[in-house]
Amino acid sequence: MADAKVIPFDEDRPRRRPAGRRVRVASEPQAGPGPEASVPPVEPVADGVRGAGGSGWDRRLAGGLAFLRRRITGEYEVDEFGYDEELTDQVLMTLMRPLFDRYFRVEVKGVENIPKEGGALIVANHSGTLPLDGLMLQVAVHDHHPAQRHLRLLAADLVFMLPVVNELARKAGHTLACAEDAQRLLEAGELVGVMPEGFKGIGKPFGDRYKLQRFGRGGFVSTALRAGTPIVPCSIVGAEEIYPMVGNAKTLARLLGIPYFPITPTFPWLGPLGALPLPTKWTIQFGEPIATDGYAAEAAEDPMLMFNLTDQVREQIQHTLYRLLVQRRSVFF
Repeated sequence: MADAKVIPFDEDRPRRRPAGRRVRVASEPQAGPGPEASVPPVEPVADGVRGAGGSGWDRRLAGGLAFLRRRITGEYEVDEFGYDEELTDQVLMTLMRPLFDRYFRVEVKGVENIPKEGGALIVANHSGTLPLDGLMLQVAVHDHHPAQRHLRLLAADLVFMLPVVNELARKAGHTLACAEDAQRLLEAGELVGVMPEGFKGIGKPFGDRYKLQRFGRGGFVSTALRAGTPIVPCSIVGAEEIYPMVGNAKTLARLLGIPYFPITPTFPWLGPLGALPLPTKWTIQFGEPIATDGYAAEAAEDPMLMFNLTDQVREQIQHTLYRLLVQRRSVFF
């Protein structure tokens, strides 16, 4: 397979259609002696396949074949972080939507609080033993936002040390959770997602569900202040119960080099079947954005300000979690 063309992240260029996508423009009818001599306009054609007269399946097949051709010939683009927008939209999102729509039946609220354009930092709670909440958050932003925006998640080092997972994460737009990369993405007008609890959040015992862990030292606030972008708090309910973690085999975790080895009512007792998440009902709510563009340039170096803003974001997420828990009828419905 040919190598993809790598586009520098900060290159100032207009967006264009993916390589290999061609549209035939309709021509004006030619004047003639009568109606029978007029030429009807030609409908748009994608990749040489006529759109008119074909069924939906025909168009899907043609689009799929065109997509495969571009992958084989390398006529697609990735940015310097490895993000492949075409692959994400046409393959990865398609694979995640059944989980989002039918399995977890995610309800999205407050999506209007995400800016229509420009950079913003979405800060969410983290839970669930496996980081499925981050993937569902990506689908929620893309499919429910009017502008179908893409969320670039900041991921832990471990994600980029795992074979296959590393490549898929980069293709999906994830990047290393470091201030430099996050700031560059924000300044370029991207939506960036961060879950400051990290492994403390997804690896906490079931008895501590929906109790937020520490948000670190407020690095995400400092990044938002430097970029002058708003912070959008996000609360996710439902992910805590997909793998009820009742124990942690710490010795085995150290041997495997992972932060924790979860023990749930079904795993490892049922083997691979025990790794199937429970079909809980999810709610994702985006809160009102917290503006940062009104602060002075040196505000990012003020530890007291960072502490206060971090605490404000954390409290807003925690209170929203409690409110959503009171409102939900059941874990599964």
